[in-house]
Amino acid sequence: MADEKLYLCFDIGGTTVKYGVLSEDRDFLEKGKYQTRKVSKEIFFNDLVKKIVEIQSAYRLEKIGISFPGFINPNSGYAEFAGAIDVLHGSNLLKMLNMEIQLPVIIENDANCATLAEKLSGNATDCSNFVCMTIGTGIGGGLFINNQLVNGHTYKAGEFGLMIINGMDKGYKNMHEIASTSGLIHQYKLLKNIPENHFIEGEQIFDDSIKDKDVKHLLDQWFCNISYGIFNLAATVNPEKILLGGAISIRDDLYTLLEEKLNMIPSWKDIEVPVEPCKHHNDAGMLGILYKCLEEAEDDQ
Repeated sequence: MADEKLYLCFDIGGTTVKYGVLSEDRDFLEKGKYQTRKVSKEIFFNDLVKKIVEIQSAYRLEKIGISFPGFINPNSGYAEFAGAIDVLHGSNLLKMLNMEIQLPVIIENDANCATLAEKLSGNATDCSNFVCMTIGTGIGGGLFINNQLVNGHTYKAGEFGLMIINGMDKGYKNMHEIASTSGLIHQYKLLKNIPENHFIEGEQIFDDSIKDKDVKHLLDQWFCNISYGIFNLAATVNPEKILLGGAISIRDDLYTLLEEKLNMIPSWKDIEVPVEPCKHHNDAGMLGILYKCLEEAEDDQ
């Protein structure tokens, strides 16, 4: 235990920054979170450094790993787009940290980290080729092909939400708009004449669909939209399985309803792959960046 290597892993989100001290055996020694302060780049950065210094005083760390939103170059650390952390658009968090912290820092896109978490200790540990699709405010995900994460030429692979799945019917619509949970809620509000600023739980739509045929039709179309995205991914990379993440992924009826819609696509039987839930949710970002830390540790040997 005394010689066990420890890693400080962050999962940076728009509301909170989660962190954990993990062993190379994937055990959490400590776990916590703090509010994401996005007033300025300096305030965000100072909060992060303060937490690192605090943890360093209590543990002997090997590396720091950061799961980060947006378009991030994991090699250079440059964030062309920083997702919800808009004060970091066009910044290089890696360079900033290297000036303050005397430890190696690893950084990777958050959806890619969610994918790697499934390979590390989730529902894809035995897979060499799989896809992870997250369904939430938007649609994201990651590709793990031939035992490697696919980043893409400009580190934008896995942006499944930008896929067009309805041609140009009624104008340009991508998966973010018509297959995400926020897209579903938006369409429900339009149907029910509910103000856009009124809070609606996705659960309410499922409940309402039982007694309201218009809502049921809306939900059916939403499932069709997700199934088109799943079909396209299966046809493109022929994975061993497709894993679904996001809060909705824990619903048992999700997979029954998706299977029903997928079976309506004539060619699905030719390329059919299992569609299953992700195992990890809240800890996915931290476990995924741990995978990257451990992977680079092996490369260093």
